[in-house]
Amino acid sequence: MAGLPGWVLGVALQLQQAVLWPWWAYALLLCGGLALAVGVWRLRPTRAAWLGALLAGVLVGSGLTGARAAHFASQALAPDLQGVDIAITGRIASLPQRLAQGERFEFIVEKATRASGPVTLPERIQLGWYAGFAPAADASLWELSPKAPALRAGDRWHFTVRLRSPHGLSNPHGFDRERWLWEQGIQATGYVRNGPRDPAPQRLGSTWYHPLDALRQSVSERIDERVSDPRSGGVLAALVVGDQSAIVGSSKRVVPLNIQ
Repeated sequence: MAGLPGWVLGVALQLQQAVLWPWWAYALLLCGGLALAVGVWRLRPTRAAWLGALLAGVLVGSGLTGARAAHFASQALAPDLQGVDIAITGRIASLPQRLAQGERFEFIVEKATRASGPVTLPERIQLGWYAGFAPAADASLWELSPKAPALRAGDRWHFTVRLRSPHGLSNPHGFDRERWLWEQGIQATGYVRNGPRDPAPQRLGSTWYHPLDALRQSVSERIDERVSDPRSGGVLAALVVGDQSAIVGSSKRVVPLNIQ
């Protein structure tokens, strides 16, 4: 039982590290902790055995957490792949979030290529599919043009994207977006290239992956269809399936255009 609080303490100590050690250093901690745990298991329940179990938990917890973090960091987006056009194939891995300018979603990369050939990307990325602006009926206004086609959780797509490493503001006591993306397993963010000169995105079909997100999306859409008031429908969708973006997506944004 002493190994359990030791495990928690080891994880807490590793999380205080400002810089990760090499993976082999954490492997040594993990192996040492396991060896100590096996040795303690054979001892009688004395004070020394309890202290040994506590130390074994610290080593195992710290080593395993650090090794996982080092492995995750080694799969980060390569610097030479930031800000360039990359053709990717994969599937939508989350409930698409409706924004005023388009939609945002998580994407599982299955294949990635650029002009020079195949490239390696992080498995899970976050993408935005944004709309442009088009003239409104009133010549003094511009409104958002039609947004992305119907994006559904589990659908497979092929399109061109531009990516960058996750970044966020570092205001004291504020929301740490970069840390949140790390916790979600997202190692790159970007957007879909859908301009007139870009290759047209292609929907490759639906899959049975991510059934829970697909069900949440279906319920949110049915609420939107049956509730006449968009604002009330957005609030209901947020309460029922956790689709908070439905509240933002319920309003149509029109931007004034100053004509000289």
